[in-house]
Amino acid sequence: MKLDKLVSERFKERPSDCVMDSHALMVRGGYIKPVANGIFSSFTVQRRIAAKIERIIREEMDAIDGQEVVFPVVMPASLWEQSGRYQAIGGELARFSDRNGTPMVLGMTHEEAAVHLVREYGNSYAKYPFMIYQIQTKFRDEARPRAGLIRVREFTMKDAYSFHTSQEDLEAYYEKCYQAYVNIFARAGIPEVISVMSDSGMMGGSTAHEFMLLTPAGEDSIAICTHCGYRANQEAAPSIITNAPDENDAPAELTHTPGMQTIEDVCSFLGSPVERSCKAVVYQKNADDAYVAVFIRGDLDVNETKLTNLLGEAVHPAVITEDSGLNAGYIGPYGLAGDFTVLYDSSLTGLRNFCCGANKEEYHYTGVSMARDIGDVICNDLAKIREGGVCPACGQPAITIKRGIEVGNIFQLGTKYTKAMNMQFLDGDGVLHHPLMGCYGIGVGRLAASVCEARHDEYGPIWPMAIAPWQVHLCCVRADVPEVKQAADALYEELKDQNIEVIYDNRQVSAGVIFSDADLLGVPLRVTVSPRNMKENVCEITSRDKALNRRVPLAEAGGRIQDLIRELR
Repeated sequence: MKLDKLVSERFKERPSDCVMDSHALMVRGGYIKPVANGIFSSFTVQRRIAAKIERIIREEMDAIDGQEVVFPVVMPASLWEQSGRYQAIGGELARFSDRNGTPMVLGMTHEEAAVHLVREYGNSYAKYPFMIYQIQTKFRDEARPRAGLIRVREFTMKDAYSFHTSQEDLEAYYEKCYQAYVNIFARAGIPEVISVMSDSGMMGGSTAHEFMLLTPAGEDSIAICTHCGYRANQEAAPSIITNAPDENDAPAELTHTPGMQTIEDVCSFLGSPVERSCKAVVYQKNADDAYVAVFIRGDLDVNETKLTNLLGEAVHPAVITEDSGLNAGYIGPYGLAGDFTVLYDSSLTGLRNFCCGANKEEYHYTGVSMARDIGDVICNDLAKIREGGVCPACGQPAITIKRGIEVGNIFQLGTKYTKAMNMQFLDGDGVLHHPLMGCYGIGVGRLAASVCEARHDEYGPIWPMAIAPWQVHLCCVRADVPEVKQAADALYEELKDQNIEVIYDNRQVSAGVIFSDADLLGVPLRVTVSPRNMKENVCEITSRDKALNRRVPLAEAGGRIQDLIRELR
């Protein structure tokens, strides 16, 4: 393809609204164009990259006996009502009614559609196991879309669903899919992706892993143990807190704390360590705005995923009104009265001689002890694991928190959907059972953007050969010089005849513009034909990562380029 015919523009300036480098480079390089918040059109460059990623995914899914299908983007709400998710999922699920008034949804995931498709087929144990997958457009009305293709509302995703007659069979297939994912990310050019234990969230099930590309620009927090290698999403990692013993049995005393509303201010005012404090974090349930007060040690943060899982429903940060019965900034567990859901974090277990809000303006209690003053309450793990925290696997205080981008996920769903939607099979003894499911997702656009995030320099992306939009970028410098253009044209035709994917820049523009555009397109091999090289009847072959630079006779260029493509693969 000739660059002057490529539909898209490239420009120098970084867009002001681009937070991540991949977002800026893909907009500057003419890969994507925003249509609405979190919704993009893809130009040819991005579409070629996506097609190669999809081909890799298909090859790996087919290798583990996956069968490609297509589910509808639009589904009747009744399908989601069968699983219970129509009511359970919040605003992320796009709901509407068709012209006949029938409630409908836009698919954000397709577990219900998968069960619906094979419910009748999977009626006998002899047909198991099997896996179906699709590569399909989805819509999730994400509250905070950001970072280009990293977090969007409309996206293309590979989602696969496997069906099994036993937990052992599900686990065996789960391992196969796990390895297929390792292969996919390695082939796409980011073999450094790691897997971490994760929360299954709205998907349900007991076991889940996310595949993370570690990068400071990532939006997920990953807990990693430097001692034993334990890895988990911070949302799913248990927080283990042991309170130091305190023999002081001071009585609870009401203490005036004028203007002190944050736990840090209170502890500083009282001269007390923050580890000897209890703070309140208040939420409201999305369904009815009922208040939920979470009490946690003052130096820790609430893990909202754990809270949501415990409650079984979504919450949002509370708006504390005058008639709520809560005194903002002074809320404490000692003497709290009102119609609230009150929860205690495990970090408070055994805590003695601590300070907390007194539920009275400008007052806190000191000398409070859980067992003596609060009583025999149930404590749950509701805290975020933190830097330097205790590892849940080895027990060492060796947790470090890293940032990452989630590029894929896999879940063991069990019978959550097959039971709710009444999918059954007869075993060899004629007994009915609900099959077990696994599901496995990869966002195509997010994977492309993640590779760009990991493989770029200040000038543009450095695409791996396997997913690059083209294999070779042929640059004709001084196309106004007849012998230069003639040599470049001939090489272009030779490369095409050899079925090499080549983008050819034969524009009569400056060398600076040519090379700047080549950097933004990020093609692995660049071949330059110029007046200086023509003096020696050679072309210059360089790699986008600058690791390779060779001057090759024009007569040998086609063969040498083929060899280099094979090497870079």
